[in-house]
Amino acid sequence: MERRNTPTKEAVLELLVKSGEAMSRDTIEQKITQNINRATIYRVLNRFCEDGVVHKIVAEDGKQYFAVCANCDDKVLSGHHFHFRCIECETIECLPVSVNFSVPNGYQVASVNCVLSGTCKDCSR
Repeated sequence: MERRNTPTKEAVLELLVKSGEAMSRDTIEQKITQNINRATIYRVLNRFCEDGVVHKIVAEDGKQYFAVCANCDDKVLSGHHFHFRCIECETIECLPVSVNFSVPNGYQVASVNCVLSGTCKDCSR
């Protein structure tokens, strides 16, 4: 079943695409020009995740971030890629490198959430 497009969905997606970075729900709520409550923003973000429009990144502090992965080639990375969170400017970005890992026999990996923390290339200068 195809989901209908709404002004709220368009506004949230446009913000994520234009920003080019992962954003938390509270950041989206602060930056969006429409008056949208937090439950609606979460609902929209979770549906985007279900539909493969954005992906969710859970940082080491448990905070959720959402991103449109513009620099990622899903055919190569298949959703298994690292993210980097800068402890200086607090941005999160997708790193365009595939993740190679193995698990013991009998285990099947459904998803991977890899977040590296440190100082980004801009803050390191």
